[in-house]
Amino acid sequence: MAMALAQSTLNDLAPDVVHPGYDRAGLRPGILHVGIGNFHRAHMAWYLDRLFAQGEGHDWALIGAGVRPGDALMREKLQKQDWLTTLVELDPKGLNARVIGSMVDFAKVEPQAVIAAMSDPAIRIVSLTITEGGYYVDATTGGLDTDHPDIAHDAKGPALPRTVFGMILSALRNRRKAGVAPFTVMSCDNLPENGHVCARTVIGLAGLSDPAFANWVQENVAFPNSMVDCITPATSDRERALVRDSFGIEDPVPVVCEPFRQWVLEDNFPQGRPPLEMVGAEFVADVSRHELMKLRILNGGHAAIAYPSALLGHHFVHDAMADPQIEAWLRALEIREIIPTLTPIEGVGYGDYLELIVDRFANPKIGDTIARLCLDGSNRQPKFILPTVQDALADDRAIDGLAQEIAFWCRYCERTDEQGQEIPPNDDNHDVLREFALASRRNPVAFLGNRTVFGPLADDTRFQEAFARKLTLLYEQGTRAALDTYLAG
Repeated sequence: MAMALAQSTLNDLAPDVVHPGYDRAGLRPGILHVGIGNFHRAHMAWYLDRLFAQGEGHDWALIGAGVRPGDALMREKLQKQDWLTTLVELDPKGLNARVIGSMVDFAKVEPQAVIAAMSDPAIRIVSLTITEGGYYVDATTGGLDTDHPDIAHDAKGPALPRTVFGMILSALRNRRKAGVAPFTVMSCDNLPENGHVCARTVIGLAGLSDPAFANWVQENVAFPNSMVDCITPATSDRERALVRDSFGIEDPVPVVCEPFRQWVLEDNFPQGRPPLEMVGAEFVADVSRHELMKLRILNGGHAAIAYPSALLGHHFVHDAMADPQIEAWLRALEIREIIPTLTPIEGVGYGDYLELIVDRFANPKIGDTIARLCLDGSNRQPKFILPTVQDALADDRAIDGLAQEIAFWCRYCERTDEQGQEIPPNDDNHDVLREFALASRRNPVAFLGNRTVFGPLADDTRFQEAFARKLTLLYEQGTRAALDTYLAG
């Protein structure tokens, strides 16, 4: 019989399950994290749990927070198990389980409760995992999308915010009024210069209603950049059964992940930080090149395999990587067009990093799905692929493979694969994307007319030509022929 996860049952778990040996009742909160999803619990919460197990940083425990309806359900489930999470690492050499105990509370999912938690002087870091599309970035200007209804709402009524950024600003006002130092705001999302993006959103929103306060935020609040990395699939019945059957734990919201993590942070924390370097995190003066390496080689690589694999009917990522065409396509695109846009990093070999990525994608234990990689393309493509296109164009480098990747995405947005099977929508903008994709059957460059995604890049004639050529090839000969054409050079 599986045992329900709870603080009271930890000592009764199987001997091979690592669980908190430290006194959780003695932990004191120091970080409030918004977005308690799988990635956060496999990454930041894991690092902190290991730090606490060494007897260090016990005043940096986590408080969870959320702003979406789904966050309330997560809070309810985690509360029933004393904020604990079962984490299983899917190592091909053998599974291992760890119960993560670094979270000690979760604010009620309502604006005033989140603001009150952020306003607490004990909170010195507010961190975010809110997805790449959660920062209200205008694709044309790169700044704040001031026309978005959520931003317009918070600009008009800053005392009753709807967005996490409005809540951050309300808490900062409270702290300033009370003479409490501002917290550091740390993005943990897969965005180029995520700290700078977060700062532009927060400061830009403040400026819409109170320019003087916006200036204060700019001068007094730190927004460090960071690079985060750990492949973390979504939780389904498959993962719940694995945790129950392999480790005897009944956990409705377990997390599984690969046995690899990386966290590189800009060391800019005026109110202090946990000593995460003790458990493998790296603190550097400038994280931008590490960040760009990961975003382009790993996240760009995910995008590269996602759409042709979906069109061919692959379900799992490891099955796609077992398809010789898909693996060869990934390697060729990375080596010919993605890696050449990166500047060298001392002590880092991009070829070695690519081999690591190929091995990680091919891990059959992870059970990561192609559908997850295809998720939210309208926000991910502008972060992981289009900047690479722009840099390649600026340096007069090859873009045929990158144009082919975008052509695969366009064809995918029609929402049927090559066998005629329906592809369920998995993008908030799926209807708009499908409209542009279907219009490209008549005019191949019509897809580029979606300026919310492509911005000024849509007007580049060399990009238009390459995209139209690759999309036409895909229409006329199909995915495998398109892959073969690129591989043939």
